[in-house]
Amino acid sequence: MLAASYNPTHQFRLPKPSLADTTTPRVLTIISSVLEKLVARNDRLVEALSEGLDGGGSAASTAQGKGLKAFHGVRAPNISIPKYLERIYKYTDCSPSCFVVAYVYIDRLLHKHPDSLVVSMNVHRLLVTSIMVASKMNDDLHYNNAFYARVGGVSNAEVNRLELELLFLLDFGVTVSSPVFKSYCFHLEKEMLTDGGGGGNKIERGIISPVSIDDVAEISVDEDSRNFSPPRVAD
Repeated sequence: MLAASYNPTHQFRLPKPSLADTTTPRVLTIISSVLEKLVARNDRLVEALSEGLDGGGSAASTAQGKGLKAFHGVRAPNISIPKYLERIYKYTDCSPSCFVVAYVYIDRLLHKHPDSLVVSMNVHRLLVTSIMVASKMNDDLHYNNAFYARVGGVSNAEVNRLELELLFLLDFGVTVSSPVFKSYCFHLEKEMLTDGGGGGNKIERGIISPVSIDDVAEISVDEDSRNFSPPRVAD
């Protein structure tokens, strides 16, 4: 069960998604594939390093680095990366371009903190936090933190803390210019082509406005969160 601390006075059921809403954008499939490969490789690396260091949990923590420690759970959530991204897209109605921007944030994190690894223990929290921040930067209308917490399966307090952690780790570098956005789209498409995904995997390129510059609760996805719909926030 989710531990969201936000309890709106008026709750109402979201309208049934349209046919367009139920169609998963290509960008989610591509990013899911790229991240799944990355996580699988890093999990094997952490396991090998842990066995080599023969230090159990402490060795695994050392192998994963300290930069992303705040995003680590006690164990990996049961929901897969593709299903998790589909869930976020389905309920938050954020634009497909937000997922590319979130991928940019994660890539920036890894460049700023090269000792850190994206693994099954932290990838879900990284994704929901990055997508939430990306929606605030990119979309005119977006849901608040409490709603993202409910959809993402974490508490409101935790998602607030993770948002601050992400911003500080990025040195508040959350602006993504149009050229950078396009370069990441090209990179993701190239990854799919290299992986034999075929020539039809083109990413939907949304418009990016050129703006100047403890023990973590486990993720628990509740399908009933569809009934939880606080008002969107307009920028």
